[in-house]
Amino acid sequence: MELSYFQITFLAFLQGVTEYLPISSSAHILLPKELLGWPDQGLVFDVAVHIGSLLAVLTYFRADLLRLFQAWQVSLRGGAMSPDARLAWFVVVGTIPAGIAGLLLSDLIELYARNMLLIAFTSIFFGILLWWSDNRPLVRVGIEQLTLRTTLIVGFAQVLALIPGTSRSGVTMTAALACGLDRKAAARFSFLLAIPIIMASGLLKGGELLQDDAQAQWGVLAYAVLLSALVSFSCIHYFLKLIERMGFLPFVIYRVLMGIGLLFVHFSLQA
Repeated sequence: MELSYFQITFLAFLQGVTEYLPISSSAHILLPKELLGWPDQGLVFDVAVHIGSLLAVLTYFRADLLRLFQAWQVSLRGGAMSPDARLAWFVVVGTIPAGIAGLLLSDLIELYARNMLLIAFTSIFFGILLWWSDNRPLVRVGIEQLTLRTTLIVGFAQVLALIPGTSRSGVTMTAALACGLDRKAAARFSFLLAIPIIMASGLLKGGELLQDDAQAQWGVLAYAVLLSALVSFSCIHYFLKLIERMGFLPFVIYRVLMGIGLLFVHFSLQA
């Protein structure tokens, strides 16, 4: 691994911050390489920091996940379809569109993953869309009132997260808000949907690593996993508190300013 400890720390911290906030991790991971000339972090490092983010969300929602899993098992055995069982099934259904699209389009997405101009435009556009959905004059409902229709809309919206700069958490929260979920419910459903997607991505990339027989620096990777997990856990915790008080406007402003900044950098490099 060609990265220094400072670079490893910075990138693991960046992954932890951006994975669950609606600000696009792909836009941020692009910047050190493009602006500072850092070496590409590589597949091994990507897998490590995503494992950290996964551990964070599993730990934060551990009680919810255990309850949902138990209710889901009861429903599989023909038992009552409780609210927890319905939510568990909705997570499964909402994951299917992005899972299929990811398998079919992964090579195409990778081709455009470093396109700064595309990331700039998607950052601005989906940031404004997030603001619109958060400010729609709707009667807001909690996650207990989640419907199959809303689940499918959010699930298909998650497919758009394959476009670099969109933000998986951002687009799923946008769709959930547009369908009438309140802020906390939109964020919680987005985080629950992230779990199978990150798991599947980690398994897929992990399989590629085994095929490549990559030599990993396990101490460095363990550090990256731990840092990414701690930062991700903190972000989830404080994000849920922040949006209840302030809404999504700070993230909208940040996305628009970042997109404008990327446009400036792109055209400066072209000049």
